[in-house]
Amino acid sequence: MDKVIRIGTRDSELALWQANTVKFQLEKLGYKTELVPVKSTGDLILDKPLYEMGITGIFTKTLDVAMLNGTVDIAVHSMKDVPTALPIGIVQTAVLQRANYSDILVTKGEIDYTKSCTIATGSLRRKAQWLHRYPHHTVVDLRGNVNTRLQKLSDNDWQGAIFAKAGLERINVLPKNHEVLDWMLPAPAQGAMVIVALEKDDFCKEATVKLNDNAAEMCTTIERMFLKTLEGGCTAPIGALAEIVENKLQFKGCLFSLDGAQKLEIARSFSMSDYHNEAHNFGAETASELLNNGGADLMKEIKEEMN
Repeated sequence: MDKVIRIGTRDSELALWQANTVKFQLEKLGYKTELVPVKSTGDLILDKPLYEMGITGIFTKTLDVAMLNGTVDIAVHSMKDVPTALPIGIVQTAVLQRANYSDILVTKGEIDYTKSCTIATGSLRRKAQWLHRYPHHTVVDLRGNVNTRLQKLSDNDWQGAIFAKAGLERINVLPKNHEVLDWMLPAPAQGAMVIVALEKDDFCKEATVKLNDNAAEMCTTIERMFLKTLEGGCTAPIGALAEIVENKLQFKGCLFSLDGAQKLEIARSFSMSDYHNEAHNFGAETASELLNNGGADLMKEIKEEMN
């Protein structure tokens, strides 16, 4: 265990929390580690072939490049930010135990939902689900890291903003004024952290796989296969949640039009005793069923609207 595992991380508070969590767990197992802050994409010289290898995630691209360049050995991500197709040469090695997957609304006080409201989110999925439930509301764009978005909510004349609860809890900035949106289906793999390593790096793969949580890996795989099959490379308002409840895997998935007016949803379950027969293809099969029942037409409309 003489090799030092270099953990690549962005410099946001949440990214550092995630990287330090993995650092602590690896060191507990006896491995030597160090954090390597990686500069933003704009500070790196990106060769065109790297993009051709499939680096598409806006939040993960910088660390992908750093791994392929040999600057870092592994990277830790919020799994919902990771593209369903990893770059060639990079593999998923572990999904950590999943945290809270819920979306929450952070508010400035009591809200009368029957009246006009302005709600902020940078997510197509959250926007569509909100407008489906509250078509008389206005949804404005909100981007940046967790702290930046909380500050923007404070600075603007909005009634509330939508966040992933796990992110706020992890860095201890969850405001008292919030409510859990239990009717909103989360992003696939929301609340889960994933470790990726170079495919050829057997040492780091062997080390990090020890941190894998089997239940979290199975549920997030199903959700991400649902997303991958449904999207076909196009970003769309898609929610998915797989949970293990009393030896049954329960799955819900949804697809909305961009304005939230149209909603397609599906719910399926299977016994965990059938895991080897069903789970591997479960997400893709469920998405295919939704595509055959109006999803393909809706995805076509979404792609046309976004082009």
